[in-house]
Amino acid sequence: MRLFAAVLPPAGAVRELAPDVDALRRMPGADALRWTGRPGWHFTLAFYGEVADEIVPDLTERLLRAGRRTDPFALSLRGGGHFGGRALWVGAAGDIATMRLLADRAEAAGRKAGVEMEEHRRYRPHLTVARSRDSADFKPYVAALDAFAGNPWTVGELCLVRSNLPTSGVPGEQPRYETVAGCPLGAGDGTGPAAR
Repeated sequence: MRLFAAVLPPAGAVRELAPDVDALRRMPGADALRWTGRPGWHFTLAFYGEVADEIVPDLTERLLRAGRRTDPFALSLRGGGHFGGRALWVGAAGDIATMRLLADRAEAAGRKAGVEMEEHRRYRPHLTVARSRDSADFKPYVAALDAFAGNPWTVGELCLVRSNLPTSGVPGEQPRYETVAGCPLGAGDGTGPAAR
């Protein structure tokens, strides 16, 4: 199955962002982009790709341990950016250091479970809202997102998510995401704050 580790924004954060994304979708040229549906909004921490069924229990256990070792942390949606001309995203503000630590731990969990991972790169939190097959000029969209600042929430869970890619061939069909496991943050070992 195709898996990744993620932080899922709560419904309130999604509701705050939705009107701004709806406004972006009305901008010139927006109809040429593939917009991510709201159920698909997430912060990927580690992408595992196709994972053999027999590896999933070990991966899940390792993610549970990573979650227990990481304290809950404050996060909010803030501003935007792009990766070249291929992806438009909304950024994050808050305890980014802990989010990076959680991403590193999620990546390490995959490696230790035997998942073939890409070369390690410094984690940059982003929630993808649109993609382009060809190179697009995302600068006007990023400028429109510049002032966006959502309310903070507490991230209390790391999720192992299954990505079900479209198979119908219907234009515009979105991937479907299914949470396979929720890994609560912060239980530690019972002797004090979660280890950093």
